[in-house]
Amino acid sequence: MRLLFALVVLFVAVPSVSAFAAVPPILPMEDFFKNPNSAAFSISPDGKWLAFARPWQHRMNVYVREIATGNEKRVTSAAERDIAGFFWKGNGKIVFAQDTGGDENYHVYITDIKGSKTTDLTPFDKVRAGVLDDLEDDPVHMLIDMNRNNPEVFDVYRCNVETGELELVGENPGNITGWLTDHNGKLRAAFTTDGVNETFLYRSDEKSEFRKIITTNFKETFSPVMFAYDNELMYVVSNLSSDKAAIYTFDPEKNETLDLIFEHDEVDAGGILHSKKRKIITGVTYTTDRRHYKFFDADREELQNTLDNFFPGLEAAAVDMDDDEQRVIVRTYSDKTRGAYYLFDRKDNSISKLADLSSWLKPEHMASMKAITFTARDGMKINGYLTLPVGVEAKNLPLVVIPHGGPSARDTWGFDSEAQFLANRGIAVLQVNFRGSTGYGKAFWQAGFKQWGRRMQDDVTDGVQWAVNEGIADRARLAIYGGSYGGYSALAGAAFTPYLYACAVSYVGPSNLFTLLETIPPYWKPYIEMEYEMIGDPLADKAMLEEVSPVFHAENIRIPLFVAQGANDPRVNKAESDQIVEAVKRTGKDVVYMVKENEGHGFHNEENRFDFYREMEEFFREHLNSR
Repeated sequence: MRLLFALVVLFVAVPSVSAFAAVPPILPMEDFFKNPNSAAFSISPDGKWLAFARPWQHRMNVYVREIATGNEKRVTSAAERDIAGFFWKGNGKIVFAQDTGGDENYHVYITDIKGSKTTDLTPFDKVRAGVLDDLEDDPVHMLIDMNRNNPEVFDVYRCNVETGELELVGENPGNITGWLTDHNGKLRAAFTTDGVNETFLYRSDEKSEFRKIITTNFKETFSPVMFAYDNELMYVVSNLSSDKAAIYTFDPEKNETLDLIFEHDEVDAGGILHSKKRKIITGVTYTTDRRHYKFFDADREELQNTLDNFFPGLEAAAVDMDDDEQRVIVRTYSDKTRGAYYLFDRKDNSISKLADLSSWLKPEHMASMKAITFTARDGMKINGYLTLPVGVEAKNLPLVVIPHGGPSARDTWGFDSEAQFLANRGIAVLQVNFRGSTGYGKAFWQAGFKQWGRRMQDDVTDGVQWAVNEGIADRARLAIYGGSYGGYSALAGAAFTPYLYACAVSYVGPSNLFTLLETIPPYWKPYIEMEYEMIGDPLADKAMLEEVSPVFHAENIRIPLFVAQGANDPRVNKAESDQIVEAVKRTGKDVVYMVKENEGHGFHNEENRFDFYREMEEFFREHLNSR
């Protein structure tokens, strides 16, 4: 489900208890969850302007800054909802997206850098739109996909950004789930599904008909991610011949997989780095305990080495470049800091800070995130991360386990506001990449199929038990908290291991897998048969789904429960939280229930985040006796 969220220890780096840093002060909750100073910097194609997000009336809005003069101007005026994302269209326009109240029906807008004229390019009710291709070499057009004609699937339109005129260029026959353009902006590939099998379609030009190239079961990956710069070959991510997804070149005309570009024996290949200017791929990324690079290009490797030398001890990522690839936007971060944005000029080897994201949070007050590995009860190797409070012995601590959302996702190393907030309150935080998480190969991912509330939950339980056995966690002060699938896991922990935890917090988490599958957004319906294979079929697996739906076991929930929900959530309907709250109350137990009427799948408005984490802090203080 796309929920946009007795142990044998193999290895763990447990901090020494012989010497400690000073116990940091208790920092205001708001410091961890308020909007950043500035964020999401990008550079105009000509390298003369910056665009970035900054709070205005407590909402993240888009600003532009002229690099030569430093003059700034706000170009959006969002007062109800943050701008969801933005990018440059040429050197004089900004394209941005925004939804209403968390409904995820995003509209695509365009404004000029003076902020004098903003146009909604997709002014349609109950329609979700996005940008398929910005057509960066065409100053007047871009390709937009939206479900205007059929809420379940997306057609492609060529949009005139000056007039707003829309021309249908890719009509969806009803089974296309994705589209791919070449480097000339031509619609050359598409992906279809019959529910469980996915077919890659290809055509040599836009005048030709699409033809089937390869059909695979969704349990395997064959994913063309971009055309090569000759617009003939493609780069694909595939695990058809291996457990771990690797990157290959592929000839769609001959339907032939060619050269292996990159593979890793422990994890799936990640993203592809490429240079538009030089028309080559320059490297790939992959994530083990942390993100790593493999470079194929000396110039790109030199750039990364230069950035690493500028920022020892920090991760330094080149997140954007101008067309000449001489001015580079750099983002730094670590597990102890959200970091900062910098502008690096390769011509004169100079670097200047653009903004700290959260200058009020000091790294010396933050906790380290350590990678851990343990073996679950059935022998499967499980990875995760442990964050321990600063300045105290790692012994008999209150602990909160936070299962990630998805569940087809994974936790990664870096700054985590929730983990740091809880660690600052003296709580150890455990994050477990349970089976069913992505990034560790198809066998590990498929091991989570139909294991909601079963072995996936056992992995979380076993991680907590490991922390207890290691002496890190106090058996009497354990809690489980998560959002989306993690919220389900929190409810499952409360219902299926009722004596393990002292309390539980579910944030936009499903409680009834039958109603969850009935109320998915319409554009997820083409995937419903896949969901039945991953979660369970409401008819064929009725008994199992009843067994693992917490709402049917509310009488087992003996611990204090806090539930939070957005009223407009399109992924996990509000009824999911209503059901579990009502069911637990019928047993005579009280539930703390927070509903935000102007939110969806997670609380994005700053004041709502404050309310949620303030309530969470009080909840854990009462039931975990936290700092």
